[in-house]
Amino acid sequence: MADFYQTLGVSKNATQDEVKKAFRDLARRYHPDKNPGDKAAEEKFKEVSQAYETLSDPGKRTQYDEMSRLGAFGPGAGGFRPGTGQ
Repeated sequence: MADFYQTLGVSKNATQDEVKKAFRDLARRYHPDKNPGDKAAEEKFKEVSQAYETLSDPGKRTQYDEMSRLGAFGPGAGGFRPGTGQ
């Protein structure tokens, strides 16, 4: 699983405003309406959206940060499913 901070191009201590700005810029760039038929852009848009969904919610962000710190996203790890607590 990709690092959500890296996906959005922000630091781990980015403010909510910085996260939102980065998301908006990337969403605009990769939005399917701007890139019709481009599967790579569509996939990138989904990744950016998932990263924003997690990092824009303080509870999910805290949980994500803790799981990252514990190494939950390394090789063979199950990954993070926002909203499921897993």
